[in-house]
Amino acid sequence: MPLHQAKLAVIAQAFETQHQLIGRPDDGSHTTALEEQLNAAAEILSDRLASEAGHRFRSAPLPPWLRRASLNEAYAVYEPRRLGEAIGELLQAPEPLDTRHITVPKVSVAERLAHLRALLRRGTFSFDEAVANADRVTVAVTLFALLELYKQGEATWAQDEPFGEITVQAARSAPERATA
Repeated sequence: MPLHQAKLAVIAQAFETQHQLIGRPDDGSHTTALEEQLNAAAEILSDRLASEAGHRFRSAPLPPWLRRASLNEAYAVYEPRRLGEAIGELLQAPEPLDTRHITVPKVSVAERLAHLRALLRRGTFSFDEAVANADRVTVAVTLFALLELYKQGEATWAQDEPFGEITVQAARSAPERATA
């Protein structure tokens, strides 16, 4: 667990303990329990920090020329006009995004599964027949539905050549597979 996550976990645990103690009659144990929790947290974090000593960036003092710089000697490294223009451009609202290319699915996987099952009951069919006059999203959903049918053992397909017609047919049932 990284150090920042360990810190958050310990702090959350201390707050949870404090929250549990709120509303109870104070017999002096509230402070003691919270102090014990925080001391334990401090010990855990100290150990964790020590174990990661070689992995942290080295801290180094400022160079001498920066330590002796005064405000009177400081000078601008930019033109104020240019900085103002840059900040002003960041404050402008961006152009609206064109989302016309994003399509909303017009068909569900369940609908395409029903369509494919109806075609399977009829017998063998081509994938082109299953997606006739369909948009791109429907074709993609149909392909996904066909993969689901294959995964469930309901359908198989064949394609004789690359980019050729895909023929889909009902898979053989379990008894037929055993006799084959």
